[in-house]
Amino acid sequence: MGSYPKKSSAEWFIDQINVENAKLLAFVLVLGFIGYHGILHLRYGPDSCNWLLSSGRYKGDHEWQPYGCMLHKYSKTDARRCLRYLAFWGKYNSFAFIGDSRLEQLYEYFIGVLKTRVDIDSSYSTKDHHMPNYTYVDNKLRLSVTFIWSDDVSRTMVEQFRTWQYSDSPPSVIVASTGLQMIKNRNTTEQALQEYKRNLTQLVQPIDALAARKTQVLWKLSESVDTTKMKNDVKITNSDIDAYNRAAVEILQHSATKLWNSPRLAAAAASSSDGLSISPTALRHSAQILLNMFCNDHMNFNDGTCCAQPEPCTQLQLLTFALFLLCAVLTSIQYIWRWSQNIKQRIDGYSLVNQTAVETPSAMAALAKLGMIMAYFYLCDRTNFFMKENKYYSEWSFWLPVGYVFALGLFFTDESRSSSHSRVLNRDQTNEWKGWMQLVILVYQVTGASKVLPIYMLVRALVSSYLFLTGYGHFYYTWKTGDTGLVRYFRVIFRLNFLTVVLCLTMNRPYQFYSFIPLVSFWYTLMFVIFALPPHITPSSSHTMETKPYQYLYIAIKVIGLLTIVTVLYMSEVFFQKIFVTRPWKALFVNADDDIHQWWLDWKQDRFSGATVRRYSMTYGIMFAAAYLAAQRHGAALGVAGVAGSALRALGAAGALAAYGALTLLCADSSACDEIHSYVSFLPVVGYVALRNASASLRARSSGLFRWFGSVTLELFASQSHIWLAADTHGVLVLVPGAPVLNLMLTSYVFVFAAHEIRKLTAVVLPYAVPDDWRLVLRNFAIFLAVLVPIGIHDGMF
Repeated sequence: MGSYPKKSSAEWFIDQINVENAKLLAFVLVLGFIGYHGILHLRYGPDSCNWLLSSGRYKGDHEWQPYGCMLHKYSKTDARRCLRYLAFWGKYNSFAFIGDSRLEQLYEYFIGVLKTRVDIDSSYSTKDHHMPNYTYVDNKLRLSVTFIWSDDVSRTMVEQFRTWQYSDSPPSVIVASTGLQMIKNRNTTEQALQEYKRNLTQLVQPIDALAARKTQVLWKLSESVDTTKMKNDVKITNSDIDAYNRAAVEILQHSATKLWNSPRLAAAAASSSDGLSISPTALRHSAQILLNMFCNDHMNFNDGTCCAQPEPCTQLQLLTFALFLLCAVLTSIQYIWRWSQNIKQRIDGYSLVNQTAVETPSAMAALAKLGMIMAYFYLCDRTNFFMKENKYYSEWSFWLPVGYVFALGLFFTDESRSSSHSRVLNRDQTNEWKGWMQLVILVYQVTGASKVLPIYMLVRALVSSYLFLTGYGHFYYTWKTGDTGLVRYFRVIFRLNFLTVVLCLTMNRPYQFYSFIPLVSFWYTLMFVIFALPPHITPSSSHTMETKPYQYLYIAIKVIGLLTIVTVLYMSEVFFQKIFVTRPWKALFVNADDDIHQWWLDWKQDRFSGATVRRYSMTYGIMFAAAYLAAQRHGAALGVAGVAGSALRALGAAGALAAYGALTLLCADSSACDEIHSYVSFLPVVGYVALRNASASLRARSSGLFRWFGSVTLELFASQSHIWLAADTHGVLVLVPGAPVLNLMLTSYVFVFAAHEIRKLTAVVLPYAVPDDWRLVLRNFAIFLAVLVPIGIHDGMF
């Protein structure tokens, strides 16, 4: 027997670079991040209000990003809605500002955010006390905002705090600060600082008493000045300001005072024209911070996680995780028993006969692993354990990652290994198409690029392309096999929806939250019903269509029937709602607000329209597949026209893609773009198919990277909302605070390999959930419905 050469260390290292080891590394990273954030919470506390008030940075779009949480941008309507809601529940909304001219600037800006046109409604008033103190009152909102002048920690400030301490109705929020006038009047000596500390000490007891009565007291640290813009006679330095700020922190950090440092950072990045006053940008961000602190925990804004408590865990979520835990316990017991049996056999002097046999993957073990992954999902998106930040869009932040994606995809291009590589839209090619589309959509989601109309329209075309591929692929399978049985249907539906159903149970989100998956499932169900009804399409062979030409007629009848159903539903929104709002399947089509309008929009906007016949994306894929296969039978398939034909097809395809791009650039707004999309979205789809298959050499090559991502498209789409994005896709998950690029790389790494593992686990569970025998399939489906009925009764489905 020959001996195998020993592998070098480089070869051994290369062998270790595989998917399974990559998943193991992702698991280790997750454990590391859990430990790291656990230490942060133990050291600094879990209160995101402290993060909001203490630190942050300016993003590239010149918006303020608090450390570790998401800042909702309150409009006048949002702010008044919050105060009106609190007033309805009996809360008196009282704000008090006590300080100098800088705090007066914030007071004036803050009431400017809240008040409307004074001359229209007499419920608004401004009461002048002894100048320069002011109070703004809005009786409708039960709102009072007061400013009290005090440029030092003087007797006035101390007595005012004591008055609030003994008041029957103290303010909800007090913002206090000392100003530049105090620093200007005093020399920054050790004696002056000690006197300042003694005066601050007199505030500690009233502040603690007010905090015990649910009043939030903020001490706003003084902002720095721009010495280059100040007048020569003003002798104030930033070192003096820092000295007084340190003194305030030293005394007040041991009290219930919340030290407000973030305006100081914001003002330093956006100074005013005179170097002393606060710039409008810094004032805007300070007002937004106040509103987020006061309102977020009472309002349902998904993009405002600062100072907001996570939603409570429901009984259904607890039950679901308990079942996952049970699977883990049973799997552990089974593993320990097998291990003990193996040890016992070895001690007795013989080994198990079948110990080298490959064991069938256990569904119980797969569910235990899935439960562990779902626990990570829950930790990321349903708690404040990990941090979250707002999305940030710029031209570079979108197009640069897209460029990297395509550069990597081209780098990993290789010859197709599929036996059908000469076929238009072969398996490798469709997986490649799905892969790069999914990556572009992920970049679109993480950067918040939906605000840019051309990019928005590009992604709309990609979604239509996916539905097109779904129709094409399923019809091609039906043509080749004639399989329209229940087993095939339930396997496809299970593959589409297993992860989605699990996420609905563990994340407490409605089915429509994962909008694209319900859309694909609906279209596939409609297609299956049409093609399962007689007359049936027999399996395709080399002689079928020649000996049974009426098969073409059957296909035409079914496609026309599909188009008729779709058109009737589209023509009347009222009829559409009567169909889909009917119980018990209503819960599949409404969102968390029990509204079906989003389903109506998602459904109708993915239609194709041309000439006098309105078509839909998936229907168009069916028609394209039928036309292509028929043409292939008669020797007229794409690719037989030689070099000249390939060049003409490439030119025509490029023209179609350019035309669609031009139309998206020219449309005026999103509603106009949506209407245009319905009539021209066939251009990029057909154009891409023609361009991608312009020659045999192009068809024979594909990107291995894109193919790999294309195989986990569903898992990536469903998972992105919880372990890559955050706050129901409105923000971004932060595992590495303060390093946005590194954070994106690491969260993407964990996200991608978690999705791949979920796909693997789905494949393990699939044969158990959908066996080969249709009777067993119906039995399992009945069990699923029996489990679903009590859940539906609890949620009002029946």
